[in-house]
Amino acid sequence: MTSHELRGSNLSLGYAEVDVVRDLDIDILQGAITVIVGANACGKSTLLRGLARLLKPRGGEVILDGKSVHDMRSIDVAKVLGLLPQSPVAPDGITVSDLVGRGRYPHQGWFRKWSAEDDAAVVAALEATGTAELADRNISELSGGQRQRVWVAMALAQDTDLLLLDEPTTFLDINHQVELLDLLTDLNRLAGKTVVIVLHDLNLACRYADRIVAMKAGSIIAEGAPNDVVTAEVITEVYGLDCEVVPDPVSGTPMVVPRGRHHAREASASRAQSPASVGS
Repeated sequence: MTSHELRGSNLSLGYAEVDVVRDLDIDILQGAITVIVGANACGKSTLLRGLARLLKPRGGEVILDGKSVHDMRSIDVAKVLGLLPQSPVAPDGITVSDLVGRGRYPHQGWFRKWSAEDDAAVVAALEATGTAELADRNISELSGGQRQRVWVAMALAQDTDLLLLDEPTTFLDINHQVELLDLLTDLNRLAGKTVVIVLHDLNLACRYADRIVAMKAGSIIAEGAPNDVVTAEVITEVYGLDCEVVPDPVSGTPMVVPRGRHHAREASASRAQSPASVGS
């Protein structure tokens, strides 16, 4: 895999009259898995859309390999950077294999037509996401989880060095969530792909990320290795959540344990009624 620079400099992004991301700087760590976390409406998806050239900055710029992405041709960006957006929409009547095949469009051209290499890329993407048996099905016939895995397959078929995925585990049961994140880790570790993911599940983020970027109100609050970023203090600041952070018994990475009003009271009552408390 070729190394690619992707960064946002002094980025401001928004919709209509509303600024969502303000004066933000971010450098995507090459050859690593970066997970962006934060509360709803904090700007995670907006930032990803800006990095992927889907949203033009109101200020600042996104740099890909030394050039502003908005000065590059769409097809040149698509050869380097693959995107799975939030809630993608498929054309009516399209089959799974046809949709996944659309991931190959950056590799086509005036003189290069569909090839055996394209066929192999589509087959590999379908097999990697466990959707090969769905190849002839219409997208509209699939469950939400099946459809999400097909969209991931399309992103994989694009075969880019940079992968940006916005909440790719949406609609997936816990088994398929872990399988997908394992697959992305394999692509990163074995194929050298740089991966950027927006995730809501903090504990999965800690397990799979090399680097976590925590956002609040359009700004980056903390970034770095999971052990450095995911602390009770940061989680409280970012989410307003009363919690404890303990080692994950499987991975040793930080694991966020929410208290919640009811369980906090129950824990206090349990401690008060314990034999040690009674005897003291």
